[in-house]
Amino acid sequence: MAAPHSRETRRLIRCEAPAATVPPSRNASPTRIVQSRPPSIAIPDEQAQTQSRHHRQLPKRQHPQRTIDQFWSTFTSKEPGKPFSVLPDNGYAKRAAAQTPTGVKNVLASYGEARASCEAKVAKIVKECRRTNQKYTDPHFNIEADFRRWVAEKNFSDCLMGLLDNQTQLRPASVKRVEDIFEKPQFFIEGATASDVRQGKEGDCWFMSALCTLSNKEGLLESICVARDEKVGVYGFVFHRDGEWISEVIDDKLYLIKEDFNEATLERNKWLELQNRTSPEEEYRTVMQTGSRALYFAQCSDPNETWLPLLEKAFAKAHGDYAALESGFVGEGIEDLTGGVTTELYSTDILDKEKFWKEELMNVNKEFLFGCGTMGGKHGERNGILEKHAYSIMEAREVGGKRLLKLRNPWGNTEWRGAWSDGAKEWTPEWMRLLDHQFGDDGVFWISYSDLLRNYQHFDRTRLFGQDWTVTQQWTSINVPWSVDYLDTKFKFTLTKQSEVIIVLSQIDERYFRGLEGQYEFHLQFRLHKDDEDEYIVRSHQSYYMKRSVTTELQLEPGDYTVLLKIIAKRYPDEWTVEEVVAKTCQFRREKLLRIGLSYDLAHAKGGFRELEVEKKEEITAERRRKRKETAVKMHQARVTLHKKQKLRTLKMNWKKQKKALKKMAEAAEEQAKQEKHDRNEQERQERPEKHDRHDTLEKRLEEFKLDEQEGLGIDVNGNGRSHSGVDVIKPPRRTETPEQIPVSSPPVGPPRQQRTDTWTHHSAMKQAARPPQSRSISSGSPFVGATPGSNMPRRDTLTIAPPVSIHSPGFGMPGIQVHKPSLSNGGRPTLSDISDDDLSWDSELDDPSDSEPEDSSHQQDTHGDPCPNNPKNPSSMEDESDDFGKDPWNAVCVVGLRVYSRDSELRIDVERGDGGPRNGDHNLQDQQRGLDVDDASKDPSREPVSPSSGKTEGGRGYAEASLMGVVLGE
Repeated sequence: MAAPHSRETRRLIRCEAPAATVPPSRNASPTRIVQSRPPSIAIPDEQAQTQSRHHRQLPKRQHPQRTIDQFWSTFTSKEPGKPFSVLPDNGYAKRAAAQTPTGVKNVLASYGEARASCEAKVAKIVKECRRTNQKYTDPHFNIEADFRRWVAEKNFSDCLMGLLDNQTQLRPASVKRVEDIFEKPQFFIEGATASDVRQGKEGDCWFMSALCTLSNKEGLLESICVARDEKVGVYGFVFHRDGEWISEVIDDKLYLIKEDFNEATLERNKWLELQNRTSPEEEYRTVMQTGSRALYFAQCSDPNETWLPLLEKAFAKAHGDYAALESGFVGEGIEDLTGGVTTELYSTDILDKEKFWKEELMNVNKEFLFGCGTMGGKHGERNGILEKHAYSIMEAREVGGKRLLKLRNPWGNTEWRGAWSDGAKEWTPEWMRLLDHQFGDDGVFWISYSDLLRNYQHFDRTRLFGQDWTVTQQWTSINVPWSVDYLDTKFKFTLTKQSEVIIVLSQIDERYFRGLEGQYEFHLQFRLHKDDEDEYIVRSHQSYYMKRSVTTELQLEPGDYTVLLKIIAKRYPDEWTVEEVVAKTCQFRREKLLRIGLSYDLAHAKGGFRELEVEKKEEITAERRRKRKETAVKMHQARVTLHKKQKLRTLKMNWKKQKKALKKMAEAAEEQAKQEKHDRNEQERQERPEKHDRHDTLEKRLEEFKLDEQEGLGIDVNGNGRSHSGVDVIKPPRRTETPEQIPVSSPPVGPPRQQRTDTWTHHSAMKQAARPPQSRSISSGSPFVGATPGSNMPRRDTLTIAPPVSIHSPGFGMPGIQVHKPSLSNGGRPTLSDISDDDLSWDSELDDPSDSEPEDSSHQQDTHGDPCPNNPKNPSSMEDESDDFGKDPWNAVCVVGLRVYSRDSELRIDVERGDGGPRNGDHNLQDQQRGLDVDDASKDPSREPVSPSSGKTEGGRGYAEASLMGVVLGE
């Protein structure tokens, strides 16, 4: 059929151009990028294994789940979005977005507005041209000026070529006005009929077939051509685009097949070779450039009828150029010309062929319009039916038990050669009279119903709407994830009365801005739910080839309904992005970019600039909530700082008191140590024996050391100034006043070590006091502590590390008590950083920080543990590696709209946004709505509950499982 080419083969010819302007090759697979590799070198297996081990980066290895999570975290863009405006300061798009209809309107209201606008445009142009005595020339689609520039510069043609096309197969030879082409031009001659349509050099058979189909219903084609002034050369048409009617105005210049006589070289020389010509130039023009047959594009069968080539030109202008009309579907063409809704049907999917014949095909040209085509093959023909070609179904008749259909080839020739074809044995004079048929190679033929289903696989059925139908629509933009599932963003509508409803989910028509489509292609699906029911009602009709819209038709009761969306995005990485196209075409194709860019902006304005009233209110409320939260956080931080300063002042005062107390205790201990040393020396002189035993045994010394370790310096435990061993203990001076609490360091880990020192001065005491992590005991004893009376070896003073004791403990002021310094960050002086928020006390719950406030990121724990301790975590390993998806992440954004046709004049559509974020409201209800389809293979493994409507309940399932368990256990 005139099936549209895929995005890889849409543009048929692309010649060489400057390196800066040629896009990447389209022949590469769209889902796999193959990089070139150096020539392979044969390496022995053992050597290869050794090299692979050497090249392994073991420190970068981590848990596989973490690797996958990090891959997906970089796969999708952190800032999803697409450009909604490619032109600078485009106020037209903003104004169009503000006027996008959202309420209930009659289906013909938009047509009436576009028709009135078109008539006003034509009237204004006619008035202006008559004032200046000039025929109308369209400055925005001037094919004559564009053609002359193209011929002279051998460069680009804005009216024939797309934005990214470097060359075209379309090769018209000249341009002339209607009055210079036709001898007696008339717009309509006996009305517009299917027999008038003949396809030209353009591959728009789908559009020609749509025109043939429309001609079967009286008044449809006439309603498209709404205004004209043939003398001035201005014509106005209306088309349906993205749920609205638009108008287009053109002049009367058309492309021709042959060159002008003065510009022709070879043709003119051949023409002049013929003798006996009185006026060679006039005769050349009459033969080569006169009548419908001289036109390069579509032409009417009558040599003086003009409606078809002018209508095709207006359609090409609306889409930017003639190249944009290449390939399409009959149903889409009918939609663009009638505003109807097309459903794609496949012949093998028809359940009841009898019902399809009686209820649908027999209503052709009444409620429905039909087109058909063959999708297989390679542009050949099968028994006269062309492959990949579109046909229009003009009539369906059931006569004498025979079911026959009348079809037409838009070429105007090449017909079916099977049963009921022209000249077939089935034809008799009676049948010729009953079917009003005449033989001829005009592209019109009859075929039986069974042969139709056998030879045509694809059908486009378009429903038409009357005055009693209303339409409501709403548009939005959605971030489409890589995973395929029903999205959080959904449409909701309320039906106030029972009505037949046609629901259409569509995306903006990319044909209007070819070249700016970007890298993503979208396929749409949806599912309809009623809010008070568990299971969905219906799913959208599956589309095989058409991707612009999906539909469903059904009868609905009054109530609230939700439409869940599923959008499947496909990426073509070799395509240029919108940003790249704008950057690379703004220099050498400015006029073309301005025209296509404006169409792009107007289309995307539906989902980009305009915001819903509900969303505006939610944004205002969220902004107020955010400001209140920021204010509360600032106030809380100020209170924390104030409390810390108060606590700091208290700590500084205590620190000064502790410092003074330690200084006094150190001085007292030093004086006492000096006195004891003096007394000890005196005692040694008096009790020293005349002879010293210089040969003490090692066992005796070890025994003395063991006693010393066991008894230490004799800490006073009983409080009477003596230890367990009865050795006197030095008591520090008692204080009548108890100072503030002195912070004590943490107890040392492991058994205490003995430290020996010869002297203990005031300087060493202060130095020890300034070391936060250490602790000391203020104790001194006789040099003979733990020694036998006969020992002549004096023992050194010992400083033992003892467990820490608070100064407020019951033993404070008693002998042997240790004093410890607090562990502070500023050399013992307290600062704000030493004060924890947990140490602060609050006057009331209002001062206490709220539980809802976010915690500091440093306190967040990693949710993915590493079960393999031999592989240490290395968060930077993924950052060091080359990550193609991190450089060019997934960023698919689709502008979609929901249209609901009904007979309810109060129907309203709202958008409930999600965009992948947390869903508000009843999570269970929303998860249940977003559940898998009933025919999804993962429905049962996911353990989704089955609704009672399907005959199974959760309780029933549980009873079955319990029964099975009972059998297994032998109950």
